[in-house]
Order: sequence, then structure tokens, then C-alpha cells
Amino acid sequence: MKRFLKSVNTKPFFLFLSLILFVVAISCNKRSGNPRVLVFSKTAAFYHESIPVGNEALIKLAKENGFDIDTTTNAEWFNEDTLKNYSAVVFLSTTGDVLNHYQEAAFERYIQAGGGFVGIHAASDTEYDWGWFGRLVGGYFKSHPHPQEATLQVVDSLHPATQGLPETFTYHDEWYNFKKLNPDNKVLVRIDENSYEGGENGENHPMIWYHEYDGGRSFYTALGHSSESFSDPLHLKLILGGIKYAIGKNLKLNYSKAKTQLVPERQRFVKTQLLTGELFEPTEMAILPNFDVLVAQRRGELMLFQQDSQTVKQVGFLDVYHQSGVPNVNAEEGFMGLALDPDYEKNKFLYAFYSPIDTAVNRLSRFVYDNGKLDVASEQVILQFYSQRQICCHTGGSIAFGGDGLLYLSTGDNSTPFDQPDPSKFKNRGFAPLDGRPGYEQYDARRSSGNTNDLRGKILRIKVLPDGGYEIPDGNLFAEGTDKTKPEIYVMGNRNPYRIAVDQKNGNLYWGEVGPDANNDSLATRGPRGYDEVNQARRAGFFGWPLFVGNNYAYRSFDYTTGKTGEPFNPEAPENNSPNNTGLQQLPPAQPAYIWYPYAASPDFPQVGTGGRNAMAGPVYYTDMFPTATRYPAYYNGKLIIYDWIRGWIKAVTMLPNGDFDKMEPFVEGESFANPIDMEVGKDGRLYVLEYGKGWFAKNADAGIARIDYLAGNLPPQVGEIKFEKNNGGVPFTIKATVAAVDYENDKLTYTWKIGEVTQQTTEPSLTYTLDRSGDYPVSVTVSDASGNNAVSNPASVYAGNEEPIVEIVLSNTSGFYKPGERIEYEVKVNDQGREIDPANLVVSVDYVKGTDLAGASLGHQQVSELVLGRSLMMASDCQSCHKLSEKSVGPSFMQVAEKYHGQKDATAYLVDKIINGGGGVWGEVAMAAHPGMKEGEARQIVQWVMSLAENASARQKSLPAKGVVVAKKPDAQAEETVLRFHAQYTNVPGMGIRPLPGSKTVDLKLEPKSD
Repeated sequence: MKRFLKSVNTKPFFLFLSLILFVVAISCNKRSGNPRVLVFSKTAAFYHESIPVGNEALIKLAKENGFDIDTTTNAEWFNEDTLKNYSAVVFLSTTGDVLNHYQEAAFERYIQAGGGFVGIHAASDTEYDWGWFGRLVGGYFKSHPHPQEATLQVVDSLHPATQGLPETFTYHDEWYNFKKLNPDNKVLVRIDENSYEGGENGENHPMIWYHEYDGGRSFYTALGHSSESFSDPLHLKLILGGIKYAIGKNLKLNYSKAKTQLVPERQRFVKTQLLTGELFEPTEMAILPNFDVLVAQRRGELMLFQQDSQTVKQVGFLDVYHQSGVPNVNAEEGFMGLALDPDYEKNKFLYAFYSPIDTAVNRLSRFVYDNGKLDVASEQVILQFYSQRQICCHTGGSIAFGGDGLLYLSTGDNSTPFDQPDPSKFKNRGFAPLDGRPGYEQYDARRSSGNTNDLRGKILRIKVLPDGGYEIPDGNLFAEGTDKTKPEIYVMGNRNPYRIAVDQKNGNLYWGEVGPDANNDSLATRGPRGYDEVNQARRAGFFGWPLFVGNNYAYRSFDYTTGKTGEPFNPEAPENNSPNNTGLQQLPPAQPAYIWYPYAASPDFPQVGTGGRNAMAGPVYYTDMFPTATRYPAYYNGKLIIYDWIRGWIKAVTMLPNGDFDKMEPFVEGESFANPIDMEVGKDGRLYVLEYGKGWFAKNADAGIARIDYLAGNLPPQVGEIKFEKNNGGVPFTIKATVAAVDYENDKLTYTWKIGEVTQQTTEPSLTYTLDRSGDYPVSVTVSDASGNNAVSNPASVYAGNEEPIVEIVLSNTSGFYKPGERIEYEVKVNDQGREIDPANLVVSVDYVKGTDLAGASLGHQQVSELVLGRSLMMASDCQSCHKLSEKSVGPSFMQVAEKYHGQKDATAYLVDKIINGGGGVWGEVAMAAHPGMKEGEARQIVQWVMSLAENASARQKSLPAKGVVVAKKPDAQAEETVLRFHAQYTNVPGMGIRPLPGSKTVDLKLEPKSD
């Protein structure tokens, strides 16, 4: 028997059994019912009129072919709970940036779990800064000629989409040219570029393709521009075949195969403000091992922020050149850069890049910093180079060390980007400064950035030796001894590489490049508009300035004497022909920017926004370099952090394994930063942000240091703004307040309210409390969860003792519209709880307002109302005891004060201080009483009223009478004023010691539309 069994061939049996098990497994994993497809047609850029017709056609196609369909423009559907219900997702002519980074991660996981995708027409014109999506679609839209008929060729007739189609056919559509085509695309249909005008992809120009991608299936057709195409049987057959391919076997998704990590919740990142208002033009910082922070200030001070005491003090000073001495010329030099030696804990070395006061150089020096003091006598000059002074601009000045201990230093082009002064007829106009005329050297960046024999406009790389000397490492741009070159140069062609960073693992260099100011292209005469850049150097190179900017967009040579335009510079073989060039004429090939963006919206990187720009580079973040307790989640591992000094955003950039850009996404989106000028990651794995503040060349109240913390585990509650039923009322005054608060773990919350010095606890997000004494009461609430985590609201305030007056405006016209020439009677009525109405405190105005700018209307009259409030505050105080309007009393008259201080720059601040703190000796022997209980804002309003008395009476805005007639004027032909606004404000005077309050009313009449 045993021998018999051995002789039987069991292989077919096991093959049969395996096949049965496979079929059973497939059938168990198959979705029940009809396949379901989601059609998504959100647009953030161009809107195709064919979208509604396309949706209708797809719904009809689904009914006729046994699958169900949902259509939406709502990106919130892109979450796992929703997407898992669909066998395929169709992007129907989507454009622009349509998903946020949370939704992008959910969609990546959907495809990785086995989902299907179909892209129609402008789906390739979507999500340019999300490389994964570009590879899923199979390529990005580049351009198109006008819609026209063309010949298409079927390459693969075996696919369901193309079965039965003729080998060639003609079709009328808008024919896309593509960039970044995925080499894995399996082309079904290509277009014959000889059959139409405007093709740019050559002989194998694809139009329809499919491929398996990242665990899922993708199909794309470039057809579908017109509404008519969605009633064309051929087009519908192509789409149906693509949908069937994307649905596949209609299997359930397997999320165990998903590789993309979910984005950490935004609420887990919080900005912790460490210091505010005590820094004066901070430039760069260094984080000490104990997490104290050293800060360089441009004017020469070295400041130390101490974590334990939360205080800042000066610990060193460098005597620096920081003012040009020339009217209207701002020097940007000073104490520009700061870094600790990689072995600081042993050698106590600190590196500074600064402009010494006594010689026209920028200098890199090494000092000893120990025991809370910079030892100036320990200075060792590492290197220095000439820098032209009494001009503006561009210093660079950032210092960074690589993981191998090499020191990198950025330097600016030391060139003036503004227009040359008269009598120069031809000027820079915000383009590249290329003026080679004698006497205009500061307007020629070819003498610095484009000069291989000059250290300005570069990023230098050296190996500092223990004795303070340095060596040139292998791989710099020019070998030692090369004629007309500087061997310290690693990167050249920089304008203002203000902030740099080095990848601590692979040595890639990153920097933000502050770009030129031209707002528009002038390609035929000068060159491209200005772009800021974030750059990456994997090896030494020339990065273009001042011959190129952005994605190697070329400037033209230009003769500033004649205005004659030359040819565009050649990025493959750039030449520096400036008479101010002391280096090589033939430059290395120009390298394009890594990320680039203009003042306007960027089609390549739409997330960067619009407006002023000042690109900065932060660190590449590696989670394994930091302690688990304080580091950020693994989601950010290997991501580059970039930021913008002007726009205030921070972005995380995902890179491919070779370093190529792949994706940009917000980091701590919505957080406010006061012009972040430096960003460093501490040994705790947290980002520290140095905030310059929002004013140029000034000590800004919002300058400071912040840290971005990640909250793991249980989250504290989130609390909103306190809202009051009424903000004021007579005594007794009952406060009725509510606050919106949520807990992400749904813990039970308790509310501890503080009203002045009183606390009251509630279990609901509301408060009822009665005040029986007059005064201003701050109100705040601390919200606590069951785990002991707290969140404190912003304080709000109520006033007990007075109630704002009720103001009404009665018009003879109650239609809501007005006609030019119409007489409109108005009357303002005021109810001030029975008190007598003071006409001097009523301000009535009529304005013609743009319909799109209602919020900004009546500004002049609002200023009058502020002055009335100041007068009322004065009358409610004891000021009248010592001062009269125009007559001298114990103190000077208000008119005398106004005339004495009229035109003085600091008068307001001085007088506010006098009111609050008192003083004497200015007007005689009688001292002015102090008012320590008065708020600074109230004192300021009183001062503004006093100072207004010295103004020319004819220049002041005046109030209309409380009752009158207005004749509506006829708008000018080009005018945009479409709203007639009636506004009235009355400020009451309740008596001594009681705060006056304003009440107001606004009524708008729109211009009656013209009848057809």
C-alpha cells in the first residue's frame, strides 16, 4: 500500500487544490454588489465648461454598464472611511491644488491598498507639487495649442478601452503637451504631430495610457476638453474601458499594504513662545547644549536667552559697520552669522561672520564662548574678503556645518538692485544688475556673484583646522592653484543666500535665495521677472545669478548707455564679459533652482502663495538623531523644512531617494510667525524659530524666539474665543458668557472662569455672573480635561456701570436702493437710557463706497468718532479739574498743550506717559497728577483728541447734522462706488469716573441696477 501511494503523481492534485483555494480567496475578498466609482471634479485653476456634461455622461455610463457612481467637488471625501467604499476614483478635469496634505496621504493609501484611478483631460493639470500624483496620472500638462483636428494612432488594441478601434482615426480636441512623463506608462493611443500644429513631445507623443502604480491601477485620457466629446461614442468607449480597467476585479481594499504614513494631526504641534520684544534686529542663532540660545544681533550684540529664567542678557559685543552714513541707503552688514563648533562641548569654539567697523571687509572669525561670556580677545580670523560699503545690498551671512565637520558660509552679491540715479537714462528696473559702465560698479553683480575670483555671491566650503587655519576639501568648484579662481568656492552665482542648511547624513547643501524685484517678464528686452529660490547642491556648481534666475530663465545682455538689448545668456555655456570681472570668462554650466516662485501665483509650486517673498532653508529632519520623548513623528523623517521670511509660512518638502523634489506640504499651517529669520533644530529634536519682527531695521515688539513642540499622547482641550450676550451694562450687570471648547479624546471638560479677581467653576461652557461695582473686568476661562491637561482662552473684557447708547437712522427711502439725483431724507435718533444727548458727541457721515470694500468705508469719519471718544474719556476723568479747553487753569489749557507738542514725533508716547505716571516742571510748579488706573489705550485716545486741537480746522473731518437731506450723486463713468452709506456714532458722557461708550448704526443703499 505504501509503495502504491509513492507511485501516484500527487502534483496535479495539489495544483488543483491551490487553484481552488485561490479562487475561494478571491471570491471572499470580492466586494458585494455593483462596483462603486467616485467622480471628483474640483478645480483650483482653470474651469472646463465640459465638467457638468461630463458628470452627466458618466452617470449615464454607470447605469448602462452595471456600476454605481457618486460625483463631488468636495475634497473632504478624501479620507479612508469614505474612499474604501469605492473601486475606482475618477479625476474629471480637475486643475490646480485640489487636495490638502491630509487628503493626499489618504488617497495615496487608497491606491496602495488596491484602488483604481482614472484621469480625464485636465487631471494632468493638477497637483504640480505632489510628485506621487504626477507619477500616478502618468505625466503633467505642459502646454497646448488651439483646439483642432488631429490624427491619432492606436498602439495597443488589446486593452478594453481600445478594442475594436481602427488603427488610426481623426478627432477634434485640445491636444496637450506633457512634461515629466512616467516611463512606466503603457501607451494605448498616440498623436501624430505632423497632423496638427503645436505638438512638442515628438514622434511618440502619448494621448491615452495606463499602468499599474504603487499597488493600484491608473488610466489616463487627454481627450475631453469640449462638452461635445462627452456625447461622442468613441470617447465614451475609451472612458468606459478605462473605468473597467481601474475597477479591476472589484476587490476589497487591503490597507495592510498601504505604505504612506498618515499626516500627524495639526493640533499636536504648538508654538511655544520663549521670548518676545527684547531683541533688536536678530540675525542668526545657535542652540547651546543646555538649550539656552545664543542670538547674533546685526548691530553687534551677542545675546543669551536662558531657558531656566526665561530671560535674555548681552554676553558679548562686536564693533561692527551697520549704518551706511549715506542718506536713504540702508546697510545690511553687521553681525550677520553665528554657529557653534561641532565639538563645542569640548573646545568652546564659536564662529561669527561680521563686518568690522574699521576696515571694508566681511570677516569669519573663531572665538571662545564659555561661562556665559564671549572672549573677544580669543578671536582668530579664519578668512575675510573685501566688501564695498556705503551701498546697499545683499550680505548673505549664514554659517552651517555638515555632518563631516566642514564649514559652509554664505555671502551676498554686495550689489545694488535698485535703479541707477540720474542722469543714467537706462536703469535696472528690478532685473539683473549688469551695468558695466565706469562708476556704476555697484550695479554689476558680474563683478561678484559671476566672478570666479571673488568670494562675494558665493557659498564657501572649508575645513577649519585646530590652529584656526583651514584647508580646501576635495570637491569644491575650483581646484587649488586654478588661475583666476578662489578654491574656497563651493557654490557660485548667488544673489543673497541668506539662510543655509546642510543635510547631516548625505551632505547635500540647501539655501534660500532672495530674488530680484521685477514683477513682470520682459523677455524681449531684459529677461524674466524676479523669483525667489530654494536651492539644493549635491555637488559644487554655478547656480546662475546674475545671468539666470529660477528654472534657468535667462537674462539678456544689456547696454546701459544705448539701451540696446543683446542675446539671452546660454545656460549650457555661460560667459561673463563684464569689464569688472577679474575671474574666468567661461563659467560652469548653470544649475536650475530646486524650488522657485515669483510675486504672483506659482504654477509649479502653488502652495507658496503670492506677495512679498524671502525664501529661507531650514534643516533636513531625521528622527533617529533625536530622543523619542521630544522628537517629531517618523512622518517627517528625511523631509526638508523651508520657510519664507515675508510670507510667514513653513513647508515640509518630501524628496525622492536621489534628492529630487517630490512634494511640498504645510507644516504647522495657520501658525503666525513674526518674520522668521532663522530656524535650527535642537538636540531635543524640536525646531527653534528666531523671529526678526515685522519692521525693517528696528527693535520690534514682536521679535523673539519660539519653539515648535509636538504633543504626543493625550491632547489638551482646544478653546475658542469668549462670547458675551452683552459687553456692557449698568450696575448691577449680569454677565452671560459662552465659549467653544473641544477635546479630541472626548474627555469630560470643566471650566474655571476668572472674572477680575473672582473665580467660578462650571461643568458647561457657559457662565452667568452678576457684577455690582462699576469697572472694567477681564474675563478668561481655563478648560481642563479628565487627564489634567489645560487650555486657557484669550482674555476678553466687559464693562459694568454704563451701557452703550442705541443709535437709529431713519431714511425716507426704505427700498434698499438709490437712484442718482434722488433726494433722501435722514434723521438720526439716539437713546441713551434717558440721559441728555450732547450734539457735539454725535458724528454723522454719508459716503459713497465700493461695493467690494464696505469694510473699509468711512475711515475719515471713524477717525472723528475716535476723537469724540477721546473727548468723552477726558470729560469722564478728573482732567477738567486742572485743564480747560482754551483757558489756562491750574495747568495749561488743552489748546496750549496741543500747540506746544504739535508736529513732534514722540509727542503721543510722551504725553501718554505723563497722564499715567504724572510729572511736573514743564508748565510751572504744580505737579501733574498720576493716573495709574487708566489704561494706556484710553490715555492714548485722550492725547489724540488733545493733539487734534492744533490741526487746521478746515482740514478736519466734520459731522453732518442729525437731521437733513442728501441728494444722491451720479457715479462717474469709471467710478466703482456702488453703495451709498449712512453712518452715525454717538458717544455718551455718563459722568465722572464712568467710562463713556459709543453706539453706532450703518445703513447701506445700493445703486439701483439699470433696467434692460
